[in-house]
Amino acid sequence: MRAFVVLFIIAFFSVEACAEEVGSVDTKFNLLTPNHKIVIEAFDDPKVSGVACHLSRAKKGGVKGAVGVAEDPSDASIACRQIAPIAIKGTLKDGEEVFEKRTSVLFKKLQVVRFFDKKRNTLIYLVYSDKIIEGSPKNSISTVPIMPWK
Repeated sequence: MRAFVVLFIIAFFSVEACAEEVGSVDTKFNLLTPNHKIVIEAFDDPKVSGVACHLSRAKKGGVKGAVGVAEDPSDASIACRQIAPIAIKGTLKDGEEVFEKRTSVLFKKLQVVRFFDKKRNTLIYLVYSDKIIEGSPKNSISTVPIMPWK
């Protein structure tokens, strides 16, 4: 029974966020287990059509990575761009989460939140990693000025 509960918890928390993997590069070779790597993923802002973001993030391999219990490093970078006419669906709330991915079985996740700089008519996307016990100061931002699309 305990094994079933553990497998259920692992399956529940390993559900991937809706991002598409674009590619990856290996950063450390492991002979019998998956390599450590940097993964590039793409996602669209769910409330702002016409904006696409690309994340690069570190992903651990090894034995723990193979079975899905590794805690990925907090290193991540983001680039967001206007790819079509921008249309905002509903009201934008500063600090609203637009993307989330678990980077450990229970306690750590990578998040992207959006802010709107009204004065400069610019969307700002912030990626950071947080942990229930301690946060991480590692972060990256990308800005998208809202411009007419031709």
